[in-house]
Amino acid sequence: MVRKFRKPYRIKRRKSIFRNRFFWLTLLILIIIGGLFYFLVFSSTFQIKEIQISGESRLEIKDFQRDKQKVFVEDIRELIEKEIERKVLFLPTRSIFLVNLSKIRVKLLEEFPQLAYTNLNRKFPDILLVQVEERKPVAIFCHTYPEDGEAKCFLIDKEGIIFEPTSFKEGEMIVRNLTLKENLILGEKVVEKEKISQILEIESKLKDYNPPTTLLAEDGAPDFKILEVLIVSEERLNIKTSEGWEIYFNPKRDLEWQLTKLKLVLEKRIPEEKRKNVEYIDLRFEKIYIFPETYRE
Repeated sequence: MVRKFRKPYRIKRRKSIFRNRFFWLTLLILIIIGGLFYFLVFSSTFQIKEIQISGESRLEIKDFQRDKQKVFVEDIRELIEKEIERKVLFLPTRSIFLVNLSKIRVKLLEEFPQLAYTNLNRKFPDILLVQVEERKPVAIFCHTYPEDGEAKCFLIDKEGIIFEPTSFKEGEMIVRNLTLKENLILGEKVVEKEKISQILEIESKLKDYNPPTTLLAEDGAPDFKILEVLIVSEERLNIKTSEGWEIYFNPKRDLEWQLTKLKLVLEKRIPEEKRKNVEYIDLRFEKIYIFPETYRE
């Protein structure tokens, strides 16, 4: 009988991790990444040191009485300063790489309804560029609040957005939207852009017409202009003139044709001595209605 001998079992020693090249390579990569992270996030090189704000600001506009001259640059700067301050690993940083530009843009437009446009860019290594553009008023919008019946007025821009409380003085164009029943919020669109464009077109054309009148402004020019615009419905605009009579337009129909008909009526059918007795000219239909008399084409 032949005996089988087993080879003695040998315990294989594990190789020390410190002799493992992969370990040292991984450690080196982590050190490089950590150093780069610290350099980009905490190094003074990339900490925002300056916020440069530029853009268009509304200077004094004679046609409108404003409670504020413009959006203060320091208010914008203060908001941005709060947004760029943050903590990473419990350490404060103002790293230019971590600033959330889109969030700041939204925040600026929310906090400052007077702003129509904002844009932010990084200028490496430590400057934040901020460009702003303020809304430009085209009229005064007044609204009666249903809660207490109080009338409040705001500046409104060409987009139909109210952006700043104001008071008004005699002679300024007032816009009211009778289809609105709820309370209003600054930065809200209260009139459609297309309708604002139509109102401004009517205002411009009436100035160009310069109907003959003995009522003169201080500068000697005919004092004929729009005092108030009532948006009664989608198909009716009531325009109150400085001479006391009104014009009814249908913004859903050809506005250019309605303005042409108005010009012909003012030039040929209603001389100055008759206009003082007119209550309204209705241009919404094929026929032109002049109260208290009716004109047929």
